[in-house]
Amino acid sequence: MTMQKIVLASNNAGKIREFRHLLAPLGLEIIPQGELNVPECDEPFGTFIENALRKARHASRITGLPALADDSGICVHALGGAPGVYSARFAGEPKSDARNNEKLLAEIANHTDRSAYYYAALVLVRSEADPQPLIADGTCAGTIIEAPRGDGGFGYDPLFLLPQYDRTVAEISADEKAAISHRGRALRQLVDKLRETQL
Repeated sequence: MTMQKIVLASNNAGKIREFRHLLAPLGLEIIPQGELNVPECDEPFGTFIENALRKARHASRITGLPALADDSGICVHALGGAPGVYSARFAGEPKSDARNNEKLLAEIANHTDRSAYYYAALVLVRSEADPQPLIADGTCAGTIIEAPRGDGGFGYDPLFLLPQYDRTVAEISADEKAAISHRGRALRQLVDKLRETQL
């Protein structure tokens, strides 16, 4: 069986692993955009879905392949939903998980409400001009703890406590994360749509 190639509009190693794990059973081969010399795309919009759509169209235009993009982040209630779409660059350039985590802890330090949620929007386009992209999204609720715990995951995972596990996302297994994470939920929704759709 020939695998259908899809370019992933990301070079994030953690995301690449998660997408490959969930999409391989559908016969989809995920190729990170960096392997196809696709430069990063700007993300000028204030919503996750608009940014994901822009990244997917950009990758498809350059490669001529179907493209999948994810835009995701952490939204903290006490900070009015920040960092939101700016999660990856919360502490500025160059992107740094460690500096982003430090900034988040500093900004939430004087707040009693430490509730937050992860959100992921996925967009898959069959071509750059696809008039009907497949869109899926997912959320995962948790709490921001006061110091990082765990060495798994990436991004804000060491600070994001899951009440049902009493562990951070960085302390759970990859399979546990795939089962309950915002991206795992969005991916399963996308997989359901893909089963009903021809690429």
